Amino acid sequence: MTLSQLEVLIALDECRSFSRAAMRLGTTQSAVSHALRALEGQFAVKLVLRNAAGASMTDAGERLLLRAREMTALAATMTQELGDARQLKTGTLRIGSFGPTSTMHLLPPCLAAFKQSHPAVQVRIEEESDEVIDQWLLQKRVEIGYVIVPDERFEVLPLVQDEFVVILPVGHPLAALPALPINAIDGLDFVLSEAGGGPVILPLLQRHDARPNVLYHFTQIVSILEFVRRGLAVSVAARLALPDEHEGVVYRSLSPTQPRTVGLACLEVGKLSPLARAFWDVAKAQAKMPGTKKSGRLDFP
Repeated sequence: MTLSQLEVLIALDECRSFSRAAMRLGTTQSAVSHALRALEGQFAVKLVLRNAAGASMTDAGERLLLRAREMTALAATMTQELGDARQLKTGTLRIGSFGPTSTMHLLPPCLAAFKQSHPAVQVRIEEESDEVIDQWLLQKRVEIGYVIVPDERFEVLPLVQDEFVVILPVGHPLAALPALPINAIDGLDFVLSEAGGGPVILPLLQRHDARPNVLYHFTQIVSILEFVRRGLAVSVAARLALPDEHEGVVYRSLSPTQPRTVGLACLEVGKLSPLARAFWDVAKAQAKMPGTKKSGRLDFP
């Protein structure tokens, strides 16, 4: 068993395709197939299934994946700690991010500062919902990622204080209020986000006796804004997930305020690779900078 074979297995799991895995690894599809056959032959067990949808892991493949990620992560850390990478000159860092909140607001300044100090380091960013990022951290698919806090499964560096707001058409009667009582949403036609903070929105409303008439389920914030603009529904979303302004809609805070904190997370800070720890320290320094107009950054000792 070699690290390159394990990297093939990981790429197949993440790409779900032999051709895309080959492109990611910079090799040929036949080389990917050969590496997989060698790995399966060594253990005399099927690890990957080919089907119409692409490639999928067997139960044995899923069991091996976690160890494969541990071993490749350890190898990457050793590489960083030895040779040129000891000075953090080279290497690859993988970060998980979710939606506009982290990808648009938190990552860019951190990444710019990090790249200024480590220009030769390759930073790979993968974006998914916050729930998926949680799983990627647990599976060690990424070493660090942005999450909603608190989360006792991880060590977390809180970065920004956010809040949930109501999205209303400009001419809606409730738009005249500076803040909206949560139970005012009861019975209104509603578009529910299926991404990011979406899964927490309905429970939040229900705790305050608000049960809107959920007619639409969208994953794209642009779709939500357009339906609200046309007066087809109202919605609730995290403020940092929204553009500063959108024609035809207004944002109103909830009363009582419903805060949301976003932070950078890992399984254990003390076991981060040198590159991941360097990015962690950059994020911590960025968190001490003055807040933006849409959110308040948190202070640390």
